Amino acid sequence: MDALLLSRIQFALNIGFHYLFPPMSIGLAWLIVLLEGIYLKTGKKIYKDATQFWIRIFGLFFAMGVATGFVQIFAFGNNWSRFSEYVGDIFGGIVAAEGIFAFFLEAGFLGIMLLGWGKVKPWFHYLATILVSLGATFSAWWIVIANSWMNTPAGYHLVKGADGAMRPVIYDLFAVYFNPSFLSRIGHVLLGAALLPIFFMLSISAYYVLKKKHKRFAQFTLRMGLVMAIVALLLQLWSADSSARGVAEHQPMKLAAMEGLMETTTRAPFTILGSPSLDGTRMYKLLWIPDLLSILAYHDVNAEVKGMDAFEGPKPNVFGVYWTYRLMIYSWGAMILITLIGLFYMWKKKLEEKKWFLYVLIGSIFFPYLGNITGWFTNEMGRQPWLVYGQLYTSDGNSLNVAASEILATIIMFSIIYTIIFALFLYLLNEKIQNGPVSVDKIKREDPIYAREVK
Repeated sequence: MDALLLSRIQFALNIGFHYLFPPMSIGLAWLIVLLEGIYLKTGKKIYKDATQFWIRIFGLFFAMGVATGFVQIFAFGNNWSRFSEYVGDIFGGIVAAEGIFAFFLEAGFLGIMLLGWGKVKPWFHYLATILVSLGATFSAWWIVIANSWMNTPAGYHLVKGADGAMRPVIYDLFAVYFNPSFLSRIGHVLLGAALLPIFFMLSISAYYVLKKKHKRFAQFTLRMGLVMAIVALLLQLWSADSSARGVAEHQPMKLAAMEGLMETTTRAPFTILGSPSLDGTRMYKLLWIPDLLSILAYHDVNAEVKGMDAFEGPKPNVFGVYWTYRLMIYSWGAMILITLIGLFYMWKKKLEEKKWFLYVLIGSIFFPYLGNITGWFTNEMGRQPWLVYGQLYTSDGNSLNVAASEILATIIMFSIIYTIIFALFLYLLNEKIQNGPVSVDKIKREDPIYAREVK
């Protein structure tokens, strides 16, 4: 058992499970702001019911995000102490800013958003909703700053510490925050977060249509979700182009791994069907588009794209990076296909008649989750062998005083705990979905205590 490998597996488990919740919270907060704003403007009950329904869903995702997020803090100190020591002068301010300007803002107004309906003025409740949404968005903002700096470090110089080791310290705060990959990546991450509640809304609405429940709500959210989906997916395509060109410029070895490009190539093709070998030394191509990779990466058909042969020393896992990247692309393709079919049926006024398609919509929530998770795995695995690109190897960042057996024990422990709390989460989520967007008056007849909480 290798302590470094187990530490990486443990962190992947923790962050992978955690990331099921915050992006949905961010996207749901935006959706609630939109729905509540329309309700206050129009006074239509359908928007009020939708707002209250998604607020209850948001509360559950927020709670899970907070509970699983704290684990990451302890992982940095326990399993990655040398990394924490190395980047402490940079990350200290970023993490503190995330807590003060994002989490405290979100948590401070969360109670009013969840329980203040009917207890405070409508404008103040809406203000609280907006501030919760801003807090959730700012949280992503600061986290992406930190991670982007690890990929494209900037605004620092190296200073020798008391122990003689060289460490980065900030000399240009603006350059740290707006490092070369940040602006393209923040848009990509936030659009990924937007897709989650959109397809969640489509999934739940399709379920209601099939079950003949909450018909008016389901019809409204189906149509709204499809329109929002096509807008978000097209914007995501634009942001993906910007992000990929940033990778080509600043992390060419990551791009070579993402595309399975073994040899430096002018007018490089883009592989549609194919796979690298497991050892990452050969590429098997079944279907490809000539010149497309050069066009996508550099907007120049004659551009040279560096392959894995251009780099010496340790390299990322080409097989893993290639396939996580491809799964991200395929998930986008599945979402755009589903959305276009849905818009066609909506135009033909046959959307609710196509039961097969409604079942597809129920399962469609899988695709934005697949895209979000595999996108982050591509980013993290593609940066290897570096923790801080060009500065700190992953093998130099883990703790030396934690035994492999101890790490393995925590992996088993976390797996058991996560299984239990995820089962509880699914139970509570299903309960809220089954109750549906019921009005406060109906809740009052069935459960007076709960009615007081959501009124």
